[in-house]
Amino acid sequence: MGSLIEQAAQRLEQLRQAGVSLPDDTVMRSSAEPTPQIDAQGTAIAAAAVSVDPAASNEPVPAVVPEQFHPASKIVELDIDALSAQGFLMPNLARSQLADQYRVIKRPLIKNAMSKGAVSLNHANLIMVTSALAGEGKSFTALNLALSIAAEMDNTVMLVDADVARPSVLRMLGLPHGPGLLDVLENAVDMSEVLMRTNVDKLTLLPSGTPHARATELLASDAMSQLLDDMAKRYPDRIIIFDSPPLLLTTESRVLASHMGQIVVVVQAEKTLQSAVQQALLTIESCPLKMMLLNQASDNATGSYGYGYGYGYGYGYGYGNETAKG
Repeated sequence: MGSLIEQAAQRLEQLRQAGVSLPDDTVMRSSAEPTPQIDAQGTAIAAAAVSVDPAASNEPVPAVVPEQFHPASKIVELDIDALSAQGFLMPNLARSQLADQYRVIKRPLIKNAMSKGAVSLNHANLIMVTSALAGEGKSFTALNLALSIAAEMDNTVMLVDADVARPSVLRMLGLPHGPGLLDVLENAVDMSEVLMRTNVDKLTLLPSGTPHARATELLASDAMSQLLDDMAKRYPDRIIIFDSPPLLLTTESRVLASHMGQIVVVVQAEKTLQSAVQQALLTIESCPLKMMLLNQASDNATGSYGYGYGYGYGYGYGYGNETAKG
């Protein structure tokens, strides 16, 4: 038993050297001391989690490291200046018309996500950003919405690249592709291994992951339902933004929509046909809360473009300065 405790002690020391923060009351015990016990709050050092049968094999048994001791997700550095020059709402930027527009857009979304809206919604903090067709600016909108919410005092945000057929979030941010959502659904990796913490405070990224021929089936699987339910409930202050594929070009977005609490449909002003938008909205009838966002609208066109659908809880917003990217 003593050797196992020593192994646990060595493992804790390795974690410290790797930069993992451990609780102050974690004590390195010698083999002469008795096996530590779990206290009333369920707290114990790693050695206390080791259980071994004296008659078992002499093969080394790895020390069990409690979940709170696991190394954090990878940290990626975003080029703040370069992204700001491309029109993204990076921290510490001067106040702008675009930033103010996103403040107006995010406020009802946050209110609903925190269960402070007029109606109670399931998975209200899961927000899908999509469009009828490609090239209407949905990915640009999803990223800026996530950045705007990250500036909130009381909320954190995760941006999920759920456009598994044509992922663009990492590309827009200048980051290399890597494992992500699809790999988690295949049980190839753990969520903690693919999450990316950024140098933008309160913003975390989940890439789309390795391309998969059965991506639609993975998104429609029980594993996806369980994952989304866990994501929605794990952190009460977190809002999760999904950059989704266009509604009329793939089926993945329709599958995702069935799990969402709120959906933002991006429409490019003076380009997207009203019939296309109406058809797209019909594919996501299962979501109770849908919002319209008018992209690249001139000032005099805002409010007069003519998208009056009568859908419950629909909102219309106008942008004048955005560039369609996805």
